[in-house]
Amino acid sequence: MSDSAISADLDAPPESGPRLVLVTTPIGNLGDMTPRAWDVLREADAIACEDTRTTRRLLEQGGVTDKRLIACHDHNETASAAGIVKLIEDGATVALVSDAGTPAISDPGYRVVQAALKAGLTVSAAPGVSSVIMALSISGLPTDRFSFLGFPPRKSGKRQALFELYGELAASLVVMESPQRLAECLADARAVLGDRRAALSLELTKRFERVWRGTLSELEARLADPPKGEAVIVIAGADEVREKKNKYAAFSKAPKRD
Repeated sequence: MSDSAISADLDAPPESGPRLVLVTTPIGNLGDMTPRAWDVLREADAIACEDTRTTRRLLEQGGVTDKRLIACHDHNETASAAGIVKLIEDGATVALVSDAGTPAISDPGYRVVQAALKAGLTVSAAPGVSSVIMALSISGLPTDRFSFLGFPPRKSGKRQALFELYGELAASLVVMESPQRLAECLADARAVLGDRRAALSLELTKRFERVWRGTLSELEARLADPPKGEAVIVIAGADEVREKKNKYAAFSKAPKRD
């Protein structure tokens, strides 16, 4: 492909026509809002959002003040999806956003996408920053394979069952958690998985961004005072644990000096 063809592809505008577009919004730093995301929001006929107040404040930052906002959250998503599909069928382009990050990824949006696809409508996205990918990339743990577990169950027994289910995977595990349950989540992970290496990311892209690395017990010990904001935990996969055990086993079997 020629340089001019590559340039033309990079400069191509988003596809036009009636469609649903999932737009990723910043997880803390407004500078992470992409030019394409702003373009989609400005051109959309309506914007479906998790919280109209949060989205209105974001839109004001980009000078977008004349858009119809449609509430689409956990409690009304199915009903809202039907209305969004009808709008698109009538010729509208609808942008879908959550309060922060990517719609449908541990946020409302899945049912809207499902309904739009079932109706044969076009679904696309204007991607952007991701707390999951950011936390994984800076964790210092293997990134070639990972499993995203989302927000684990609130109760300890169900949390431990989740870690049991994924504990033998040869992949790093990525978990999102609220500050109120963070210590308990780390304790349950350690009880099931053992004291694996892990990284805890807090306030990503914000002023007080912190990343703690160590074993699960070491991270747990640092939580004397619950931090603010949602956290992302990355835990070493079973393959790394097995490698370490095999290394020590081989060392212990080595011939000893007289």
